[in-house]
Amino acid sequence: MAEAIAWFLVAGGLLVLVGLTDTWRRELPFSAAAIYLVAGHLLGPEGVGFLDLSFERESDAALVERLTEVAVLISLFAVGLRLRAPLSDPLWRAPVVMATLTMAVTVGLVAALGWLAGLALAPALLLGAVLSPTDPVLASDVQVDHERDRDRLRFCLTAEGGMNDGTAFPMVMLALGMLGLHELGDGGLRWWGRDVLWAVAAGLAIGWAMGWAFSRAVVWLRREREQAMGMESFLTLGLIALAYGAALGAQAYGFLAVFAAGLAMRYVERQDTRDDVAAQEPAASAGSPQVADLGPADATVPARASAYMAKAVLDFTLDLEKLAELVVMVLIGALLSREAFTPTNVGIALGVCLLARPLAVWCTTPFLSLDRPQRRLAAWFGVRGVGSMYYLAFAVAHGASGPEVEPVIEAVLVTVAMSVLLHGATATPAMRRYRERRR
Repeated sequence: MAEAIAWFLVAGGLLVLVGLTDTWRRELPFSAAAIYLVAGHLLGPEGVGFLDLSFERESDAALVERLTEVAVLISLFAVGLRLRAPLSDPLWRAPVVMATLTMAVTVGLVAALGWLAGLALAPALLLGAVLSPTDPVLASDVQVDHERDRDRLRFCLTAEGGMNDGTAFPMVMLALGMLGLHELGDGGLRWWGRDVLWAVAAGLAIGWAMGWAFSRAVVWLRREREQAMGMESFLTLGLIALAYGAALGAQAYGFLAVFAAGLAMRYVERQDTRDDVAAQEPAASAGSPQVADLGPADATVPARASAYMAKAVLDFTLDLEKLAELVVMVLIGALLSREAFTPTNVGIALGVCLLARPLAVWCTTPFLSLDRPQRRLAAWFGVRGVGSMYYLAFAVAHGASGPEVEPVIEAVLVTVAMSVLLHGATATPAMRRYRERRR
């Protein structure tokens, strides 16, 4: 009973503290994620011992896997909803390249860092795969300001974070195969056919189809039957679960399916809300000063039903995203140990932030429509966070353990922590200067 009371007091106190100090915190040179990280460490074994977590215990690894899995799903769906540009828009070229080619180069460079640090080839590849996805959620200033934001840098970083959390999966499966924990097939044919081609294509197709059908059905019910009113939270969670479950059932990547479902919902809103109407109607995004004009009655007005639904769903997912960020960063803080900050692990973390990410971006983006300042910022803001923690927990929960994997676990935790601190501290001032120059 005493332990349950302590849990409620700690959780409630942290949530209230974050809510009351949010405006004040925005003026400080560190992100909310950094606060959660420190709080988690203070609550962990090296602090008051309230949270006792370790990847050495299978139950703890499974718990971290499930919690980070939910956090990634929420953030990917929210990212999909934020991106309103048509798929044919040239804005998509940069994030597609960075979520595929840039990410593959990053995997190779980080794996090389691990190999130079003394890791064998398979654990080094696992290190590169786990640290390859970026996470713009942990540095919110680099995301698009609203769904009509066409700034190339913000759109690129937001969309890249949405896509590479799914496109990193084939590299993780390849690393697990090299560790003897996944079947790759003769010459890697099974990996190419199932883990790369089928899983990626099927995940995107399933997510898009379910998101489109779901959105059309809800809008029709509201317009024609005045049903499904005020149930955005249930509908959102239901769509995320259905898209993810259907993709997993088809042996496809559920992360890509959920991201595509968010894109499809925004596509339906864009198709239903014509440009001439959209110019007069409130933009369907949190953070837009016009959003307050949308009221419940708009849910049944033909010209506004899709926009109202997209806005309500996005508002709900953004709130969930903040809560998921808090939970995951507290877990990471509790898992961190001071002994993990060895010269080798710190060197790997700095190498990922200062060498691998910038070099990968500069090598793969010279022909994209990003100017030099935008490329510099894109090279710097490769935030590692929730996605990396999920893949690490996934690998451990699926048998990646032992002396050869333990250095990977410590290196990933240190890299995520240093990325949160470094990128979180520089995001606000760097993006403020970027906006001033653009004006």
